[in-house]
Amino acid sequence: MSNPTAHEPKGKHQSRKAAASGWIGSALEYYDFFIYATAASLIFPQIFFPSTNPRIAIIASLATYGVGYVARPIGAFVLGHWGDTRGRKNVLLMCMFLMGFSTIAVGLLPTYAQVGLWAPALLVLLRLVQGFAVAGEIAGASSMILEHAPFGRRGFFASFSLQGVQAGQILAAAVFLPLAHYMPEDAFLSWGWRIPFLLSFIVIVAGYIIRREVDETPAFAEVDKQQGVPKAPIIQAFTNSWRDMIRVVCAALMNVIPVVATVFGAAYAVQPAYGIGFQKDIYLWIPVLGNILAVIVIPFVGNLSDKVGRKPPIVIGALGAGLLSFGYLYAISIHNVPLAIGMSLLMWGIVYQGYNAVFPSFYPELFPTRTRCSAMAISQNIGTAITALLPALFVAVAPPGASNIPLIIGTLTFGITIISALAVLSARETYRVHMNDLGDPNAVPVPKPEYERMRAQTLADARLARA
Repeated sequence: MSNPTAHEPKGKHQSRKAAASGWIGSALEYYDFFIYATAASLIFPQIFFPSTNPRIAIIASLATYGVGYVARPIGAFVLGHWGDTRGRKNVLLMCMFLMGFSTIAVGLLPTYAQVGLWAPALLVLLRLVQGFAVAGEIAGASSMILEHAPFGRRGFFASFSLQGVQAGQILAAAVFLPLAHYMPEDAFLSWGWRIPFLLSFIVIVAGYIIRREVDETPAFAEVDKQQGVPKAPIIQAFTNSWRDMIRVVCAALMNVIPVVATVFGAAYAVQPAYGIGFQKDIYLWIPVLGNILAVIVIPFVGNLSDKVGRKPPIVIGALGAGLLSFGYLYAISIHNVPLAIGMSLLMWGIVYQGYNAVFPSFYPELFPTRTRCSAMAISQNIGTAITALLPALFVAVAPPGASNIPLIIGTLTFGITIISALAVLSARETYRVHMNDLGDPNAVPVPKPEYERMRAQTLADARLARA
């Protein structure tokens, strides 16, 4: 029988407080990130770019949205290094302040009519800051929650960081859509659109109050005391963990599913050039409904990964969502609105969560404490940034007027999900490995009967503490 105290970091574990901090922080940061996405589609073409050519204005506005993804790998290098040298708590506070203040600044920007080209230039600069900031959030929050979580429940607690991401997107829609719907158009374009951005002041205050209450993780504090934090964690990560970093880059290509559901799929359904003719307001609700489903599903899948392992839910979710993309795109092609919405929600809101709920525990478990933030942030954000190029690729290979669009795009999507599934299958299972042994390819997992006994004891202790 293994002795867990020899393999788990000592110190105060704040599992619930860390999970709450990760949830609210991710929700608030992604609220900021996605109100920009909404405004880039609805508002910015008219007020930040020359109006003489509406098509160019739309393209330029959406390009500023893409700039945020370009900045993410850069932010991952800097903020991952910060998290591994200064601590998880410090990097999360840094991410929150960068995101909050840059979002408030967007709400205060002058328009193109007021300052000319300075307006879009400043908008691009602030979007770069947003992308830079969000790059450290998931890796930092996942690492903090994971390192505070009790052995046997890391998957459940770490899933709350992604539940917060989905909740942030719901919050963004809940603030923006009523304003756009109920305010007079002139007032909304003049000043109403600024309200969601200025509300980010609440993001900063609420996030700071919650995150300052969480102590640094026992795992990081123990490494800092015994070994000293590495001066160059990025170099160590690439030297010692490059195989797992490549696996995470490939696995993170699973972001193709929300791209198909909410970007290409929406364009295929509503853009006149494709000739399908769905109503735009119907597709505005797909992200909202998908995220509501995801918020419900995520903790259950995270808990499941503590029972059966990280790899089965991810692989099944990847291949299942890839196969469902054929049905989703076919439903659009035959102009069946209920079927298209149902397939999208099944593909993205439910099956995709097999991946989405588990990667916040699986990715950081592949790496040692000394380089965890750097390795996860860099590899995951590179993979996600690659998927930001996919909508342009999909339109290039299946332009308006092309035949067999569901088959072409579905095949590409399924092929990408196969790459993700194979990357995960090639990795070692991590859920029964003690915290201090994570990142070691030769670590011996706790035997399953003993693991189940220890997990049952953890659950019983939690119930007793609540009582």
